[in-house]
Amino acid sequence: MPNNDAAGFVGGHGQLSEAWFNAVTVVQEASPPSIPEGAQVMTLLVDFPPGEPGTPPHRHFGPAFGYVLEGEMRFELEGEPERVIRAGEAFWEPGGDVIHYQDGNNRTDVPVRFLVTMMCEPGKPMLFLVDEEELEQRKDRRAPRPA
Repeated sequence: MPNNDAAGFVGGHGQLSEAWFNAVTVVQEASPPSIPEGAQVMTLLVDFPPGEPGTPPHRHFGPAFGYVLEGEMRFELEGEPERVIRAGEAFWEPGGDVIHYQDGNNRTDVPVRFLVTMMCEPGKPMLFLVDEEELEQRKDRRAPRPA
């Protein structure tokens, strides 16, 4: 929920103007479970055309934080029901052992565009595709599929 509470967002004193404060909207706050030692930060701009299913099931070695700029993204993490994230909404995932099942375009008539900032573990890829055998072994961890 957007919250611009000065007690949680602003430190210091003696500002000449507060106009900048009214220009800021907090769209997401999260406490990631861990940040990899020596993490490198990478920000990506992702564009999927209408109807594109997105990246196959995968995982990230560190947390990822994103914001949908245009369109709608179908988003699903292991243990959580799939959901639709629309333009102007944020998302995050903890990384590590959690499988990211979906990040594709929810619409067949318009593209989806989103930004993602990831904290990557040095020497490891930013994402790792999960094979069919592992998906089968962990199928009990996936939330029930919509009817």
